[in-house]
Amino acid sequence: MSPSVDDRRSGTHTGVGARVGSKGENMARGINLLSARTVAATQEEGKHSDGGGLYLHVRKRSQAIERVWVFRYKRGPRGATKERTLGLGPARDVSLAEAREIADRCRRAVASGRDPRLELVRTNAVRTFGEVADDLVEAIVDGFKNPKHVAQWKMTLGDTYCRQLRRVPINKITTEDVLQILKPIWVTKPETASRLRGRIERVLDAATVRHLRSGDNPARWKGHLKHLLPMQPELVRGHHKALPWSDMPAFMQRLRAFDSVSARALEWTILTVARTGMTTGGARAEIDRSKKTWTVPGPRMKMGEEHRVPLPQRCLDILDEMAELGSDWLFPGQDLREHISDAAMAECLKGLSVEATVHGFRSSFRDWAGDATSFPRELAEAALAHKVGDNTENAYRRSDALERRRKLMDAWERYCSGSTMDVAAIHSEVSA
Repeated sequence: MSPSVDDRRSGTHTGVGARVGSKGENMARGINLLSARTVAATQEEGKHSDGGGLYLHVRKRSQAIERVWVFRYKRGPRGATKERTLGLGPARDVSLAEAREIADRCRRAVASGRDPRLELVRTNAVRTFGEVADDLVEAIVDGFKNPKHVAQWKMTLGDTYCRQLRRVPINKITTEDVLQILKPIWVTKPETASRLRGRIERVLDAATVRHLRSGDNPARWKGHLKHLLPMQPELVRGHHKALPWSDMPAFMQRLRAFDSVSARALEWTILTVARTGMTTGGARAEIDRSKKTWTVPGPRMKMGEEHRVPLPQRCLDILDEMAELGSDWLFPGQDLREHISDAAMAECLKGLSVEATVHGFRSSFRDWAGDATSFPRELAEAALAHKVGDNTENAYRRSDALERRRKLMDAWERYCSGSTMDVAAIHSEVSA
């Protein structure tokens, strides 16, 4: 029995389970669809349903096949329920019968309005660091305003840095286990290492609260790891390497010679002085072509407030070029149903051998506006979606000065394009 279209889209496979025993009987019951032999032998990647929300998740890790039990359910206030996934442990440690027993308890918990995660406390299932970390991210995901932050948590607690730690039973993790993860990057990547340490500490704290481990937290900093790790280079926050504004016309000429989605996305980001996430998550529905504006909704903004961006002509040309790809995203990935990754523009810069960051071009713009034009400081800060002044001042400033900012962004686009317009001409345009 082949997976349905909906199953393929969700990454859920039901075929393996449906073939077990009497096909008609199992489909009628809709539960206990797998067999112990299937659990031990299947090589097909995906989520194989046992029914009632219990799945065997099969995935490849390096050269090995990993089989993990997961329970899928919906939870939340009426009208706003969300589908959630709860790890029940690896199949090598949790038998099919044990997984079904746990899933049954979880179903009863959901039916009675309780959190099924609490049912795991009552089982003897072995919980690994990776499973508890995934549970934590799932539990706190709704508190993140920016999807980028969710991706960072998943990446740092995933195989990129915690491959060895993820397989260790949560109640067996020692200080030495944590040090093995942190030492290789503690000095070379100090900011990443510091954040990772804090996230590991939080995962272990969550495990303690859930009675999955006891004792001191081996990732604790004060009075513990502080005495075991070397001093880090001083963290420099808030400063991203920027290209001098005087070099922008020459750089833009090189950038426009590149024919790729990431190059057009980077050019768009520079001309709109947007943050990376604003561009990569941008949808065509956010564009008003007739008004030449891009309206970024509040949930996608750092400050949580809607931001309108006036679009110069070159941005409209980029829109037309990207429209030929037929995606709903401003800048689609290889799969047109997905947008490009946050790393795509950084990779483009690396290919151009430019010593700057994507975020640094916002500084290039700010320096240009302050050094080479007479546009008011408040206008440049508004273009960057920065708040200026105290709460009282902002309460009385109702307008976002869109049309005045349009002059600023048009001037920036002309400068980056190598226009011969001199400073005096820009000054006269400001006062017009």
